[in-house]
Amino acid sequence: MSSCVTVIQGQHGWGVTYSSTEICALKGSTVNMSCTYTYPSWKYGRYTKVKEAFWFTKERRYQPVDLRTDSDYQDRVESRCSKKRCTLRITDLKESDSVEYKFMFITNQPGGRYTGSPGVTLRIADLQVQVTTSSHSGSRELKCHSSCRLPDRSSYIWYKNGQKIQSQTSSTYSVTYDYADSYSCALKGHENYGSPPVYAPKLPSVSVSPSAEIVEGSSVTLTCSSDANPAANYTWYKKNGGPDLQPLSKEPQLVFSSIQSSDSGEYYCTAENELGRRTTDYIYINVTCE
Repeated sequence: MSSCVTVIQGQHGWGVTYSSTEICALKGSTVNMSCTYTYPSWKYGRYTKVKEAFWFTKERRYQPVDLRTDSDYQDRVESRCSKKRCTLRITDLKESDSVEYKFMFITNQPGGRYTGSPGVTLRIADLQVQVTTSSHSGSRELKCHSSCRLPDRSSYIWYKNGQKIQSQTSSTYSVTYDYADSYSCALKGHENYGSPPVYAPKLPSVSVSPSAEIVEGSSVTLTCSSDANPAANYTWYKKNGGPDLQPLSKEPQLVFSSIQSSDSGEYYCTAENELGRRTTDYIYINVTCE
């Protein structure tokens, strides 16, 4: 989940070498980043001694804030240094951790501080199942997509209705979809940090506001809602017996700002995403005269 070694070298023997300058890690997981540093052993007639060495992401009053004292990382960071090598471990990764991390060391020499810049860029991967429909077979192509680049040789795990599919280890999966099915994916070795499941819309529900008697000239709103992932697209229709139904609205809400008696009738909505389409029962709207 990281790039190749890059050296950040300062002048006159001062420098920092990061083992990786770009890291992609899964949300909720743990990441390690490390560096080595160098400095002149003798300067201004004295031996150089390191007084402080720490990682930081932000500054306060122009001074770097040691990550171990940063409240955003409380109880989630551990830093270890030995023989000019320092390692930072961050646990329970959050989306807000997607920032640049720099290493700084301070010595007993006049002006003897050095920051490795640019530092290590951490990107938090968020797994999502992307869905496309095959134009030939009508089957669905599922892709386990990461918001940043994971290792090319990553092995994936697919789940159907929460149960592991043993034969699937690639980032893509072709399925013949059923309305009742849900699918999710995870990276092998990181099964606890998988994607949200994708599934077709559940049977939509319809609400009418106001729920009391509907009087001509009043404002009326019909609302269609369905649990779905990816989110459903909604379409409203009125039953009129015609062969070619024209949609009244392609929004979750069908709004009558001043409803008329001619608007009386049966209405229904559809909820649709890449995995399927569901239709409500008819709802009868009766508009009375004032």
